[in-house]
Amino acid sequence: MKTNKLLLVPLLALLLASLACQAAAPLMGSAAPQPAAQATALPAAAPLQPVSDPLARQDALVSLYESVYPGVVSIQVTTNSGGAQGSGFVYDTAGHIVTNQHVVEDAKTIEVDFPSGLKVYGKVVGVDLDSDIAVIKVDVPAAELHPVPLGDSYQVRVGQQVAAIGNPFGLSGTMTLGIVSALGRTLPGNRTSSSGGNFSAADLIQTDAAINPGNSGGPLFNLSGEVIGLNRAIRTESSNSSGEPVNSGIGFAIASNILKRVVPAIIATGKYDYPYMGISSIDELPLQEIELLGLQRTTGIYVTSVQPGSPAEQAGLQAGQTETGITGLMAGGDLIVAIDGQPVKNFNEMMRYLINMKGPGDSVSLTVLRGSEEVTLTVVLAKRP
Repeated sequence: MKTNKLLLVPLLALLLASLACQAAAPLMGSAAPQPAAQATALPAAAPLQPVSDPLARQDALVSLYESVYPGVVSIQVTTNSGGAQGSGFVYDTAGHIVTNQHVVEDAKTIEVDFPSGLKVYGKVVGVDLDSDIAVIKVDVPAAELHPVPLGDSYQVRVGQQVAAIGNPFGLSGTMTLGIVSALGRTLPGNRTSSSGGNFSAADLIQTDAAINPGNSGGPLFNLSGEVIGLNRAIRTESSNSSGEPVNSGIGFAIASNILKRVVPAIIATGKYDYPYMGISSIDELPLQEIELLGLQRTTGIYVTSVQPGSPAEQAGLQAGQTETGITGLMAGGDLIVAIDGQPVKNFNEMMRYLINMKGPGDSVSLTVLRGSEEVTLTVVLAKRP
């Protein structure tokens, strides 16, 4: 079975390995403004241009690595059950480090190791369970802090080359190269809703750059040296002899425009509030199920349930309630086909728009098909409960 695996390396597995071997297109709108703290970031590497000379391209990649590596850190965590390793990057000159929430979960101590060889303890400023983001604070000399710039993930395109730098299997400073495989992916977040499911983490970049356990929280760079994603997870069917997931060419990184919204809020308040509508849905249904549901089109987000008291219920969204002959598939629900006038083909597109462009208290206009009738509903978003 294919599963999404977090990219954390247990310290025990690393110890055993060392004894044996001696040795993770925009819907619309503009991105949130980049925080002022990023103004002190390292200068971006010169963009790679198409070149016929392999040595020139090699030199460009070397330049990219040397430009950004001083801002990438390794993270060692101890917990009551043992320990693990991950990665992170320097966010600003105040000593804030960005990584994944699952890297620092239940941490008793957090050690941050810099490329210079400096090792210091850090403390958690705050975490975001929904997108799996954490901010750590370290107190180090200013000379050790080399912030890396955040890019605009709305400018990222499928097929462009990217580089991941991190700490896979404890091998700090490892750089791997790949492409952007897809945009706007959605995975379950790390927080459970009142209905028992997990809230969605949206707007993830899929990449085939090799990321493995220990890459968690490390940056995914474009070839201009800008962070366009935070490596989070891989999808794999394989494990090594220690039970750790093995890269299969499908990795996921949290888009940088999500970081631009979440990280400043964590630094300021210790948390970030996401917009909440209160529906469960099915999208990209097989043609047979579309016919059973009597839907008039093959794209859109089919509403399967509406949470009591939610903004969706208050706006009048309707879930399916008529048996279709397929267990769990009920006909008669609304099909969301546009949000704020913009067509949406699937749940991923809707979530990408909501999480990047909206917050609690904002209103959105939903265009839904209710049978053959087109209805417009206004939803006032709340914050996730």
